[in-house]
Amino acid sequence: MAEAETFEATSETKRLTIRPLERADYAEWLAGFNGRSPSKHVYDPGRLDMSACTEHWFQELVDKHQQLAHDDTAHVFAVFRKEDGRHIGMVDFSTLARDDFQWGRIGYTIHNQYWNQGFGKEAVTGALDIAFTELGFHRIEAHINLDNEASVRLAESAGMKFECVREAFLYEGGAWVDHLIYSINHK
Repeated sequence: MAEAETFEATSETKRLTIRPLERADYAEWLAGFNGRSPSKHVYDPGRLDMSACTEHWFQELVDKHQQLAHDDTAHVFAVFRKEDGRHIGMVDFSTLARDDFQWGRIGYTIHNQYWNQGFGKEAVTGALDIAFTELGFHRIEAHINLDNEASVRLAESAGMKFECVREAFLYEGGAWVDHLIYSINHK
């Protein structure tokens, strides 16, 4: 992407800064992924091979995120711990519909070495503030696998409510699978 407008939405919580990735974030971003512990459950990828994630690759990723934001297709936010600048995870919003809906989907991940410290709830709550106040969404949904109890707990802790089960909702692992739908509306 050529030098274009930069998406600048940011949220500050008590312990976190939530903002789009910048080119200067490469070392901290990579350290967050390289510090991951082995997988703790089926929805935790654990340690990842980051050898293909060169600084050049990362610069292209940042540019791609900016283009997605510019096009209002997706808005991707990095989560950094304020006390030391550590990259601890990501939160993203995909635009499902605009016009009379202003409807989006949230995705979230916290590096597993930072689990069980309340960072997930704080990151999702801070990111939802961006979704409602900066991005103009009215409704945000989380689409969660039926057996992903950790994701359900996180969605509920951030104020999202169970709405329904969507049958054969997502093609995943070679089959159409059901998903729990959790949602929250801007008040």
